[in-house]
Amino acid sequence: MSEELPPSDAARDEAADEVRASDADAWATACAEDLQAEKARRRAEHGTPPGSAAEELKKLVDAVAEKLSGARSPLLGAVAGPAAQQVVRQVVQQAKDAVEPVIERNPDIFDHLAAAGNELLAAYRSAVQAQERRWTGRDDQDDPRDHGGRRDDGDDAGPGERIDLD
Repeated sequence: MSEELPPSDAARDEAADEVRASDADAWATACAEDLQAEKARRRAEHGTPPGSAAEELKKLVDAVAEKLSGARSPLLGAVAGPAAQQVVRQVVQQAKDAVEPVIERNPDIFDHLAAAGNELLAAYRSAVQAQERRWTGRDDQDDPRDHGGRRDDGDDAGPGERIDLD
């Protein structure tokens, strides 16, 4: 009968590392599967999400170029139509050739510009809303200019004040 010796500390540590590695792989795999399923569910529910600002700018340039290239110019008439169409196509292609390398080299810049634009829009919206609240939500009793008493002795039908021009 052979006797088995208990595993050494090193062998025990290796076995524990293998179990932990397989658990970590299983966890990572399960998380990746869940993430893919959630992305598929959101795509089905909301459609494809917008890409980065650089990708959206490329799409915009392509769409504008396609519209300009396909548009017929009523201003140039039938005589200059084909020649003008060719010139428009060349200009559009030159513009695309100038814009696309900039987009490809610096895609993060467009994300930063988009974020800065959103921040500016939020600041503007906040300022406008605060001003509108001051204009529309004013209470005459809380106005510090009115603590000296009102000058008009008329009816209090509205928040306005009668001004004597004499």
